[in-house]
Amino acid sequence: MTVTHTLTELNKESRMGGLGTETTARDIRRIDLSEFETRRSEITDQLWDAAIDVGFFQVYNHGIDIADVRRAFAMSERFFALDDPVKARYPLKKGFNSGWESKTQVRPSIGVPDEKESYQITRPHMDDLWPTEDELAGFRDTMLGFEAQCWEVAMQLLSCVADKLGFERAFFTRAHDPSVASYQSTLRMLHYFAIPEHLHGDLGLWRAGAHTDFDCLTLLFQMEGQGGLQVLPGKEMDTEEWTPIEPSEDAITCNIGDMLMRWSDDRLPSNFHRVKNPGPGGDHGDRYSLAFFAQANRDVVISGPAGKYPDITAEDYLYQRVNANFSKEK
Repeated sequence: MTVTHTLTELNKESRMGGLGTETTARDIRRIDLSEFETRRSEITDQLWDAAIDVGFFQVYNHGIDIADVRRAFAMSERFFALDDPVKARYPLKKGFNSGWESKTQVRPSIGVPDEKESYQITRPHMDDLWPTEDELAGFRDTMLGFEAQCWEVAMQLLSCVADKLGFERAFFTRAHDPSVASYQSTLRMLHYFAIPEHLHGDLGLWRAGAHTDFDCLTLLFQMEGQGGLQVLPGKEMDTEEWTPIEPSEDAITCNIGDMLMRWSDDRLPSNFHRVKNPGPGGDHGDRYSLAFFAQANRDVVISGPAGKYPDITAEDYLYQRVNANFSKEK
């Protein structure tokens, strides 16, 4: 039976489950954020050009110390190494995008669960979702500190977008205010399971099926040597030519999300990406990544400058997107 989703983004995603082809011809641009305030105009132009072209780019000299990134990854690995019954004490609250889940995210593109587990941190909804100090000492403080640093970088980048869209420079910073209960930006820890040897050649096995992100802006941290992420720019959508994005410890991979595409009246594309089975000869071991999703506060109204789409609150928008991507059983 064909399922017709409410949002245009979902209907588009449901058609993106094919294998396609791979190309290295497209450039994923790297943007230097050093001396940000004195170079703001230059950085803004570079960011905007990359965003409207591919929707993905990498930033370096971003201000988050590599030692802090490594600590966050180490803590993530320690969390996922806990026994499942322990992690199950902190289950995902779908409506609040908080807690742990395993193999419950079902992409409309492929219709089967991603081969991964994840743990979501959304500040206002974490009271009963933190592992105890006995279970995982220092976890809460480490991950909240890292989340705060991610927020700072995201707001810096979104201030450039605000300039280009004709909004006040602090527009998106106010829309993502972390001091209020309606805050819903999320830090997501991800663990992609090692692929059993007998499935190494199964290219129909997806670590994460093709999807767009729900948010305004995603910051993705990848561990070097743990590749698999691919992007499908809009220009290649008809032919499904996927471009790999190589992990780099010194860089954050950023992409435009559906919220910002809508807010920009489609000037900024939210493009498809996926994490595929590496295939024969690839790295089939465990894969870890950290993603910060800058999602506007629940009560914020998404309204583009030209009014291309009906106004919708960020709460209603995110609710529809999240509920279309998780199985009903969990």
